[in-house]
Amino acid sequence: SSDQAALIFISLVAVLLLAESPRIVKEPEQLVGIPSGWEAVEKLSSKDLTHFVIAIRQSNLKDLERTLLDVSNPSSPRYGKYMSFDEVNELVRPSADDVDVIVQWLQENGVSVDNSCSFSVAGDFLSCYVSHSHIKRLFNVELSRFVHAKSQVSVVRSLEHYTLPSDVHQVVDFVGGLLRFPDMSAHDKKANPKAAIGVTPDVLRHRYNISKVVGNNDANSQAVAGFLKQYAHEKDLLEFFAEFGLFFHHRDKLSKIVGSMGLLSGVEASLDVEYIMSTGANISTEFWSMAGTHEGQEPFLEWMLLIANTSDAPHVHSASYGDVESSLDVTFMQRVNTEFQKAGVRGISILFASGDDGAGCNNNASAFEPNFPASSPFVTAVGGTEFGISSAHELGNFISSGGFSNVFEQPTWQSAAVSTFLTSPNHHLPPASFYNAKGRAYPDVSAASSGFWVVSNLVPLPGVAGTSCAAPTFSGVIALLNDARLSAGKPTLGFLNPLIYSSAHASPLTDIVDGCNAGCSEAAGFCAVQGWDPVTGMGVPNYVAMQTAWV
Repeated sequence: SSDQAALIFISLVAVLLLAESPRIVKEPEQLVGIPSGWEAVEKLSSKDLTHFVIAIRQSNLKDLERTLLDVSNPSSPRYGKYMSFDEVNELVRPSADDVDVIVQWLQENGVSVDNSCSFSVAGDFLSCYVSHSHIKRLFNVELSRFVHAKSQVSVVRSLEHYTLPSDVHQVVDFVGGLLRFPDMSAHDKKANPKAAIGVTPDVLRHRYNISKVVGNNDANSQAVAGFLKQYAHEKDLLEFFAEFGLFFHHRDKLSKIVGSMGLLSGVEASLDVEYIMSTGANISTEFWSMAGTHEGQEPFLEWMLLIANTSDAPHVHSASYGDVESSLDVTFMQRVNTEFQKAGVRGISILFASGDDGAGCNNNASAFEPNFPASSPFVTAVGGTEFGISSAHELGNFISSGGFSNVFEQPTWQSAAVSTFLTSPNHHLPPASFYNAKGRAYPDVSAASSGFWVVSNLVPLPGVAGTSCAAPTFSGVIALLNDARLSAGKPTLGFLNPLIYSSAHASPLTDIVDGCNAGCSEAAGFCAVQGWDPVTGMGVPNYVAMQTAWV
């Protein structure tokens, strides 16, 4: 009868409504598996607690990018008119409907959001601390504990991609703490006593035309990030400046340490702090330690969240962290770019070491391999140089990572400089099949990256090398320029790249025209030439010229 048919239909609809939404793989392009240097220790039990972070879909992203480009373009009437912390948070705040979808899904799976989770200030990240049994229900994965043999850092991760119900999938960018293993390259930083020239603060201050200039504005600030048991101790700072800081005024202490500190210093962290405080001398300096409160936390994600949640974040951040683009999901990288944009519209400068792999090489040696976040259009990537027989002769370092993104389009602010490089008849380019000439090109700038003296655990170490030498060196110069701008009643420099490339025909940077980076298989890398190049960018600092042009 028609009544029976109607009842059957209603029953079927009820079953369909009660059924869970189809599940969809999230971050399908994210590389999974155990990286070199890590080993599996044990699977988690159902009661073991772990941590995850949901990146919730944000609002008004086109407005955010448009605003960033306006306030960062020196020819724009809005140049330097940054947004406040509260304004940025309100701009990107997710819709209430999107948040409700996530909260309801968590609660239906037994997670008490009020007790186990916390939202970021903008409401665009949700951090939760739950049992492994909840993780299995939510994401359909098993987690195991892994240990990095050299550093003894432990993490909890899945070796399979996680899935989300389709309705949740639509409102989530990614979930942190499930897939990505942290970059441990900082633990490989070594001294090399055979380095050609000993680089000290005085060498850099002379070479980069800083002389005795130091900061003196109380409103100024700079910071370096320390990842995964990389700590910087003030006893090392005192020893370092007693040895190498006799001829300029400087501070001997960090103004603030964010996060936990371990007993031993790391060479990477010591290097970063000692040299940002040498070029950016006498400026309030913070050390942000991303040790990871829980094994589920991703240190890089933790760092981004800290910038996003800190209303008085320092004006300049130097970071030495990265991975190859091909190992990361595009949606993840795009969300990271949004976090960089959120910082830029607040007037914050973020500088990343470009990497130490030259042009890079993919698994089958058929193409170059770009690094991220250096390849992000929304950070300033710092490549590496080295000194020849004297500090007056500077050339591109073969380790200096640089090239072209395979993910991000080439921004308009660098297209003229990059086109000049690609079309110049005066140099040989690698085979066109090895790189994406239309991609975001990096690095943007460079600085010395080998032969550095560093004090770590009270021991002076010679010959430390890597673009992680260059990033804090250049960052300190930017902080020094911010100091002069603030003292003149002007805003900080903020997102630097449009400014760096705007003066391409009369750049205040010192152009580097010698040296090539390492290539891949039979393809040579790129070489430094007049103007921009994928080894040294637009060049190395010249403080006096930069002060004249940018202050």
